[in-house]
Amino acid sequence: MSDAAQPTAAEVRAAAEAVKTALDRHLAAVERRSGEDDPAVFEAFNQLAAAAEVYDELLYDRYDEVTPFEIPGAEDALPPYTGPEEPNALSVLIRRDYAVAEPQRLLAHAERIEAAEGDDGSPASGTVHGALGLLFGEFEPDEIASRHKEFGLEEGDSTLWVTAAEEPAEPGEWLEAPFEQVDPQQVVCRFDVSAVFDDEIDDVDDEDDEDDADGDDLEDELDSDLDEDEDLEPLDADRR
Repeated sequence: MSDAAQPTAAEVRAAAEAVKTALDRHLAAVERRSGEDDPAVFEAFNQLAAAAEVYDELLYDRYDEVTPFEIPGAEDALPPYTGPEEPNALSVLIRRDYAVAEPQRLLAHAERIEAAEGDDGSPASGTVHGALGLLFGEFEPDEIASRHKEFGLEEGDSTLWVTAAEEPAEPGEWLEAPFEQVDPQQVVCRFDVSAVFDDEIDDVDDEDDEDDADGDDLEDELDSDLDEDEDLEPLDADRR
């Protein structure tokens, strides 16, 4: 960035003051929150994150320095909640991904289901497509999630969204397109599971292990130095 385009020192300081103000507002919202998913706290959090991101960028552009803050990306955060404060209805949206890791195990389970049902027609269990239909027709999704390895499946990412509404939907109202009208601003809470999070934890653990190894090397070096000094003549307490 050219010198002419760099932010001024005053702009950086103003951004720092904005972070302080947003931090105070966030703490005040947390202290006054009415429940675990208070929208005021969520909004204050987003404002603090936005202020910190601006400050981080200006600080870097002006002084080539960074902050220790990890600012969540906009694509990772839900927009501010604008739904009813006291919802009269809710919808739970769940997506779970699986890989068909062991097709033969899946087919064997489907054959047992088909045999138990006494179906004499064309066996649906002969194909993976048919086997999946039998499996999900026989077991609840939560049971499949808990027994996925037994069925030859491998777990992938999953997410659960709880959305709020003023009134329950009419019977059959959204069945033709059940996932097309989800308003992110009506999401009360969401829970994500992904191997990506495990990788991040592993990276932190690896860094800690490296730090521990460095510390062990330093300790071994100090012990070695002490061992070499064991033959030194002890100091004479009366020596001045």
